[in-house]
Amino acid sequence: MKQVNETMKQNTIYCGDCAQILAYFPERSIDLIYVDPPFFSNKQYEIIWGNGYELRAFEDRWKGGIRNYIAWMEPKIRECHRVLKPTGSMYLHCDWHADAHLRILMDRIFGENNFRNEIIWCYSGGGIPKKDFPRKHDIIFRYVRNYKKFKKEGVFNIEYRPYKETTLKVGGGRHSLTSGGKLVDRERGTPINDWWADIKSLTSYQKEWLGYPTQKPEALLERIIKASSNPMDIILDPMCGGGTTIAIAHKLGRRWIGIDV
Repeated sequence: MKQVNETMKQNTIYCGDCAQILAYFPERSIDLIYVDPPFFSNKQYEIIWGNGYELRAFEDRWKGGIRNYIAWMEPKIRECHRVLKPTGSMYLHCDWHADAHLRILMDRIFGENNFRNEIIWCYSGGGIPKKDFPRKHDIIFRYVRNYKKFKKEGVFNIEYRPYKETTLKVGGGRHSLTSGGKLVDRERGTPINDWWADIKSLTSYQKEWLGYPTQKPEALLERIIKASSNPMDIILDPMCGGGTTIAIAHKLGRRWIGIDV
């Protein structure tokens, strides 16, 4: 492995274990991290290339149950924390299989005071179980490295969605009254909240579908990147999979780094 200042190349995809590769990156060098790790689902859909290394890693990770999975995740999250700028944000994407365990791990590494949001991404589709309510959402935890520093210099760009017509009184120009009598900007809309039901999950019928089994929608990554970075910031996806994060980062004029085994 090369020295640190030679290793962290921007607009580059590294092949290997992210904890090992990030260990050579300089501390406090990344503006935004999004990570969508393999969920603790006991499905082998991540092994799409029949790669021997990936198969062994999968078997080792799940053999010891949730404790082994968290032990596998911890050094990766610690390295993400180390390379994140004090004003930077990290988004960790998970679901019901391990969300409680990952929240505790993130609190331990980042500090409870640096937890900012639990985002619920709601979607539809898939099978309907007969013995349970359908599980139709993922969880995205948002942390900052140092919230005191972040409040002064951190990046958070509010995104807006249109008001529902039922919220606004009939008539009026750009500035309209709500049914509750509040003056609002009709054209700008209202800030999005922490549950996202307006971004659909991907299907094989959509143009952006690449066939990668855990691929996330471009709109999801576009929202995250726009909210927590500015042009020319450095975006890191340490488990970049099909590459959606780095593709959208490039499209939005950000610098990026991807890592995957």
